[in-house]
Amino acid sequence: MPLQLHQNLNLLLLLILGSFFATIPLSWIDIGFIIVFTFFVEHLFLYFNKSRQFYFSYSAFSTAIGVVVLVYSTSLWIYFLIITLGLLQKHFLNIKDKHLFNPSNFALIMALVLFYNDAHLISGQLGDEPLFSMVVFVLAMSMLVRVQRWVVPIVFVFFYLLLQYFFIVSYDPVLFFEEIYHRFFSVTFMLFIYFMLTDPSVTPSNWRGQTIFVFFIVLFATLLDRFYGYRVQHLFMAVFFFSFFVNLLPIKRLSLTELKLVVIILFLVVGSLVYIELQAPYYFEMNG
Repeated sequence: MPLQLHQNLNLLLLLILGSFFATIPLSWIDIGFIIVFTFFVEHLFLYFNKSRQFYFSYSAFSTAIGVVVLVYSTSLWIYFLIITLGLLQKHFLNIKDKHLFNPSNFALIMALVLFYNDAHLISGQLGDEPLFSMVVFVLAMSMLVRVQRWVVPIVFVFFYLLLQYFFIVSYDPVLFFEEIYHRFFSVTFMLFIYFMLTDPSVTPSNWRGQTIFVFFIVLFATLLDRFYGYRVQHLFMAVFFFSFFVNLLPIKRLSLTELKLVVIILFLVVGSLVYIELQAPYYFEMNG
C-alpha cells in the first residue's frame, strides 16, 4: 500500500471515530466540500506546475483533514483560502525542487495571519477518550515505522515534559505538572505530534537530525510559553519556523536568485510570527 494512501486511511478512520467520540463543529457536508476542493486545487496546481509530472495526489486529503481538525471558523471560504495558500507554496515556493513548509501547517499560520479573529486554532476537538488515544497511537506508529520517523514522537514527549517543567512549572507556583502532561490526553494534540510534526518532506531523514529538530521546536515553543503564556499556536509557530531550514541546510550552494528568495521568505516568516504573537491571546478550547 502506498505510504500516502496508508496515511489517508488512518486519518479517515480517526475522523469517523471522532464523530462518535467527540464533537466536530463542521458538518460532514462541509468536510466533504473542503476535501473535494482540496483535491481539485492540488491537481489544478499539479497540472500547471511543469516541474512535476502529473499524478494522483493522496497528500491533498492529509492537508484537508489537518486543517479541518485544527482550525475552527464559521466561514467555509476561509478554509478554502488557507488551503489554497498552503498548496500554492507547496507547488511554487520551492528551493531546489523542495517545498519548505508542511501545507497544513502553512495553512494554519496563514489563518492566524489573515484571519486571527475569525479562524481559531483549537485543541480538544477530538476529545480525550483513552481508547481513542490508543487507536491514534497504533495507527500513527504503523505509519511512522514505515517512514522511519518513529523516534520523533518519543523525543518530543521527553523534551516537551522536561523543558515545560524547567521553564514553566518551576517558575509558576500555582501551575501543577499534571496540567502539562494532561495535554497529551488530547487526541488533537496527538495528531499534531504523529502526523504534522513527522511530515517526511520537512523533517530530517536520520534520527540524529530528527532529535535536534524536535528539541529546537520544543525549546522555541516553551520559551514562547514562558514569556507570553501558553497559547495553542506556539507549537505550530515553532514547526513553521524550523521546518523552513530542513531542506535548506543540506544544500551546499545557492544561486544569487535563490539566496535572495531565501532571505525574503525568512523575513516574511519572522514577520508573520511576530505579528501573530502581538495579537491578543485567545483561549478557545473544545472539550468532548
